[in-house]
Amino acid sequence: MYLTQGLHRSLQQCPDAVAIRFQGEATTYRQLGKRVAQLAGALRRLGVANGERVAMLSINSARYLEHNLAVPWAGGVLNPVNIRWSKAEMLYALNDSATSVLIVDDTFSHLAAALQAGAPGVRQVIYAGNGPVPDGLLGYEALIAASEPVEDAWRHGDDLAGIFYTGGTTGFPKGVMLSHANLVTTAMACVIAGRCGPGAVFLNALPMFHLGGFGATNALVASGAAQVVLPAFTPEGTLAAIHEGRANQIGLAPTMIQMLLDWMDANPEQAGRYDVSSVRLIVYGASPISQTVLRRAQRAFPGVAFMQGYGMTELAATCAMLGPEYHTEEAFRTGKVRAAGKALASAEVRIVDPNGRELPRGEVGEIVARGGMVMLGYWNKPEATAEAIRNGWMHTGDSGYMDEEGLIYVVDRIKDMIVTGAENVYSAEVENALASHPAVGMCAVIGVPNQKWGESVHAVIVSKPGCSITAEEIIAHCRERIAGYKCPRSVEFRDGLPLSSVGKVLKNELRKPYWSGQTRGVA
Repeated sequence: MYLTQGLHRSLQQCPDAVAIRFQGEATTYRQLGKRVAQLAGALRRLGVANGERVAMLSINSARYLEHNLAVPWAGGVLNPVNIRWSKAEMLYALNDSATSVLIVDDTFSHLAAALQAGAPGVRQVIYAGNGPVPDGLLGYEALIAASEPVEDAWRHGDDLAGIFYTGGTTGFPKGVMLSHANLVTTAMACVIAGRCGPGAVFLNALPMFHLGGFGATNALVASGAAQVVLPAFTPEGTLAAIHEGRANQIGLAPTMIQMLLDWMDANPEQAGRYDVSSVRLIVYGASPISQTVLRRAQRAFPGVAFMQGYGMTELAATCAMLGPEYHTEEAFRTGKVRAAGKALASAEVRIVDPNGRELPRGEVGEIVARGGMVMLGYWNKPEATAEAIRNGWMHTGDSGYMDEEGLIYVVDRIKDMIVTGAENVYSAEVENALASHPAVGMCAVIGVPNQKWGESVHAVIVSKPGCSITAEEIIAHCRERIAGYKCPRSVEFRDGLPLSSVGKVLKNELRKPYWSGQTRGVA
């Protein structure tokens, strides 16, 4: 298995089919294949060797998809940079991965000099924007025009395909190493599950640095399907893209669905101008959806099938799906609509006790998974890898149970992680930022219910004796150090924190007032 396998197949079987629609322009598979092979040639001329890391810092575009395919075609390793990160976090990922080439678009070209200065291993920066090429950068289009197509390097199987950074429990992001086989395994499983296929026109509104958006493109290319790419999600932009591109499938996070529905309700006349009758399937994931929002979505898109994906970056994004048959009135009545899904054809999923023994159906334990989608490990973190993958099983950090039908239900989160607006936030990252403030004596970060984002980041702080600080000052302090979505949305001041007998903060005690009366302890 290899990441460019789907492109080769589509070039052979449907070269003149549309692969991408972006900002009014259509690109066929024949055109895409030529540009990918030329860009791969350009990367090789720049010295990209097998296994060398190439990073992309960009909003969604047709060029992003070209990069996703050209880097492995050249033999390189992908390193998509989270566009919501602070500069310090971006530099950490570039340096930690020893990235040698960085591609930036118009949105981020102003950071190029600072990133190159802070990451000395980056020897070239390529400008993939539409304006004049900034001084010191190489032009993306000029590189393609000056390069001959090259043969696919054909790195495959367990060869490293990408390093995808996710939040770290120790305060630093962890690089998840995914192989070619990992990524293709998930893509094929999604095709089998009916997420895409010939004739699909998929609206990709998820950020392409995110493995949810990235993974969708792999399945689409392998199917010879078309994708309509949005530069960034906006409610009206999504409706316009459906209308203009006749998209019949959409991929959205639950927060995006809610924002879309809110906008449609607030602007019925404008929303009515867009024909969305082409939509046949809406796929959501990255965080759970509330039943209220799901009901609203079903009313707004009558007759449309809904499907949910469950997984994590370490599982090449997806290990289970909740199909349309579990989005019916009967599923609402029985509560099965609240399930995370059933294991994909590529995955084996179990519920286990702390010793790794499988539990009977209905008993709560940790959700673990194994199969071809399980990551190679964490980049340069063998101890963290050994803790996460035991006897071939990836320990998700989610607690849940399985019913007699094989449906998986998530009950709580074992790992100290918050999922807000489909983004993972590890408490340790936020706590490190908080603790660096001179007035903070002790702190703890938890997730609290949020109607819009699922969960929001909440900080509990004990000030140092004689020090005074406000919530506004705390939040501003964090914004200088971590991405905005990781910063606390609310701050609570206390005289002390609840501690265990060994001095560990009892976060369950901190969560109780916020989650009492809920059916589970996470959103």
